[in-house]
Amino acid sequence: MTGSDKAVPVRCGASRRAFLQGGAAALGGAALALGGRAAVDAAAAEPPPPPAPPVDATGTATVAFRGARQPGVDTVPQAFAALVALDLVEGVDRDALVRLMGIWTDDVERLMAGRPGLADTEPELATIPARLTVTLGYGPGVFTAAGLEHRRPTWLRPLPAFGVDRLEDRWNDGDLLLQVCADDDVTVTHAVRLLVKEARTFAAVRWVQRGFRRAPGTEKPGTTMRNLMGQVDGTRNLDPAVDPDLVWHADGSRGWLAGGTSMVVRRIAINLDTWDELDRSGREEVVGRRLDTGAPLTGTREHDEPDLEAKGPNGFEVIGSFAHIRRSRTDDPEQRFLRRAYNYDAAPVPGALSDSGLLFVTFQADVDRQFVPIQQRLDELDLLNQWTTPVGSAVFAIPPGARDGEYLGQGLFDA
Repeated sequence: MTGSDKAVPVRCGASRRAFLQGGAAALGGAALALGGRAAVDAAAAEPPPPPAPPVDATGTATVAFRGARQPGVDTVPQAFAALVALDLVEGVDRDALVRLMGIWTDDVERLMAGRPGLADTEPELATIPARLTVTLGYGPGVFTAAGLEHRRPTWLRPLPAFGVDRLEDRWNDGDLLLQVCADDDVTVTHAVRLLVKEARTFAAVRWVQRGFRRAPGTEKPGTTMRNLMGQVDGTRNLDPAVDPDLVWHADGSRGWLAGGTSMVVRRIAINLDTWDELDRSGREEVVGRRLDTGAPLTGTREHDEPDLEAKGPNGFEVIGSFAHIRRSRTDDPEQRFLRRAYNYDAAPVPGALSDSGLLFVTFQADVDRQFVPIQQRLDELDLLNQWTTPVGSAVFAIPPGARDGEYLGQGLFDA
């Protein structure tokens, strides 16, 4: 499923270069913005990482629920995440959706404050908020059920087919999306169960995807996460404080989505077993970055600017034409997005050693303008896809936040 028939061991420098050059030429298509390098810088200097919250040893830290924008987008990523997609049941209409939004709004506000929901049967589990955030998304089915097709954004549809995709229906699409994140996994699990129970007369679970990062306090604040391939993942991430228009629809713009954004979820399976067969230098050449520091092969620090013209003593480019860091670069500053990825590690199928990968989650103002062009360009050539395969894909509209006295999504249903 993840291309185990394509990846082979590489042991020495000369054969590695031949393998990588030949493999790159043979690839007809591959697309994955893995490792955070698909949202590349144009020519601007690298912005400093967002400030990380202090370590919350007691789990009492909270994130504000009310506001112009939903939490969980530009919030400093928590350690644990659960993405839950639901399908609306037959007969759900606009009025029913408004009722569900009211129920969820009330209990999400309570849970994020460390208080149990109104019908919480395990209230003791709600007392550790641990920076809990719940982010709501709408798939195309919400607009159909509510009779609001004319308000559906043009980009709210399945992504175009990419050559590298091997999508499985069990990980695709959905009418509603809940992104639940916290620094405590029990908190995440409790919130998911409560919110899903409350929705059972309106919607049924389509899929659940759970992910994780390093636990709070285990590394220096602001450290770029690593994926399960060992790579630094997210070096060139967009800073929404510097480029808010690339993430959010302008608050002053007309329409129900002002203050909202879009969300792309890609489940990326990683063949760690064949990745293990590639030696360390080969791994670095595939990506174009050093594993220990995350620095480009032409630099010494993670945020150094790659020199794509540099050549080694053998005359080959130091960063090969097939390297992910080169394939993901663009001179168009609009082709960037905010990544908020999580690792996953599931039970393998019989006979397999692992089922691991990345929940690649991005936020951008316009999927067609910002996300799709990067993937289409990568589809032409990216050797990293010998070891990575997208098996799930979904796109959601993220409505603005709920201000005082409002319920989530009210601008859509009231307009």
